[in-house]
Amino acid sequence: MVSYYKTVANRLIEIDSIINGCWVSVVDPTAQERKMLIEEYGLDSDFLKSSLDEEESSRVEQEEKQTLIIVDTAVSEVQKDDTLIFYTMPLGIIITEHHVFTISLRENKVIDDVVNGRVRNIQTQFRTQFVLRLMMNITSSFLIYLKQIDKTSSVMQRKLHGAMKNHELIQMLELEKSLIYFSTSLKSNDVTMNKILRGRVVKLYEEDQDLLEDVLIELKQAQEMASIYSSILSGVVDAFGSVISNNLNIVMWNLTRITIILAIPTMVFSFYGMNTLDLPFAEHTWAPTLISLIATLLVALILFKYKKK
Repeated sequence: MVSYYKTVANRLIEIDSIINGCWVSVVDPTAQERKMLIEEYGLDSDFLKSSLDEEESSRVEQEEKQTLIIVDTAVSEVQKDDTLIFYTMPLGIIITEHHVFTISLRENKVIDDVVNGRVRNIQTQFRTQFVLRLMMNITSSFLIYLKQIDKTSSVMQRKLHGAMKNHELIQMLELEKSLIYFSTSLKSNDVTMNKILRGRVVKLYEEDQDLLEDVLIELKQAQEMASIYSSILSGVVDAFGSVISNNLNIVMWNLTRITIILAIPTMVFSFYGMNTLDLPFAEHTWAPTLISLIATLLVALILFKYKKK
């Protein structure tokens, strides 16, 4: 899908076709739309292909009058088993002489925020400023998801107390994996933004310089948060893995005690059922019942008095 937007009177509006100073949003383009982007709009075919590559890493590249910036964006998703996962997805930004193209393989929350007016001061005619505000929103989304990961892990920690099921632990492991993805992507984005800061790839004006420095500060904060949360979560996962194992041991100990107690009457009646007079009180029919009852009470008293710590 290809959509066109332009800022008119400080409002972002959707337009019908491409004009100078507009922003072109491309999401999961068809083969025909890809052909149009290359042949009619003159986009570099390699740039377009890289932008639609799910495994592409964050980088910045320049070719003739086009600049490609690929950044990682944060994504949240709920799986079929209700496990919440977070991962990253590349977003391609191609800056041409008169337009800015954003290219994504799937729907992207960052793009939706811009389209729905949740990002302020969007001016499509100022291409560099538009890209930097987009980068600020991308970094802010990382911070939002990091806080969400922290809250989710706190909820899972409360559920894990006394739990023996795997769902909570699997959720914690998914969060830990998500933090690794976030840390790696944030570092890559930081390298890309520092390249832009040098001014060799994208021309920066004074107000752009200040905005870019704000983006870098947000990136540093997000990296620190991801590192701290990752360390905490790693320790929590290890600790609760031991807690679940310990809870299982306690259950097995209780089952073992019950099994021993229930085995005593069986053993006593088995001995007295051998039709021999060598056992005490063998001539009395009440003897096995009384002996098994006394033995069971004594063993139960001993076992339940000894509590496994």
